[in-house]
Amino acid sequence: MTGIELRHYYDLAHPARQTLIDVYSDVRAPLLHLPNYAVETFAERVDRHASEPGFEVVFAYDQGQPAGYAYGNTIEGGDRWWTRMAKPLPAEITSTPTLALKEIGVRIPWRGTGLARRIHDELVTGRTEKRVTLMVNPAAGDGKVLALYESWGYEAINEVRPSPDAPPLIAMLRSLP
Repeated sequence: MTGIELRHYYDLAHPARQTLIDVYSDVRAPLLHLPNYAVETFAERVDRHASEPGFEVVFAYDQGQPAGYAYGNTIEGGDRWWTRMAKPLPAEITSTPTLALKEIGVRIPWRGTGLARRIHDELVTGRTEKRVTLMVNPAAGDGKVLALYESWGYEAINEVRPSPDAPPLIAMLRSLP
């Protein structure tokens, strides 16, 4: 993966917003017919996330072409991230500022190259939060995506259905260095 350039953005000013939507559309192409994955739904969601505290997106570019992304923002106690969990979590988890990894995606030509991990690590490095959390569809990749996150040090902590149109997800958590 020589020649990969990682770029950070802390807002979605043009052209970052459109780049994110374009790459998302490519990464999620097989799912775009589902209401939760529709491009319009994603655009509304990412606009909301970009207005929240601690927002950051990392893009990976290969010879100027966007190859993947990850973004997240800071969540604390009372955030809807925590309140939608199937079972209440202890305050020691929900009251500590945590990075919520909202999306990560890599275009097909770069899958299986370690780029997702590189983008992920770039996003979490240097953050002030003590932990990072994400939600994953346990059926994604026939369970391979969940196993990948486990190999990165994440542990399942709960189940969640973020919206009526969303599939059931597994909430995961890991400490940051």
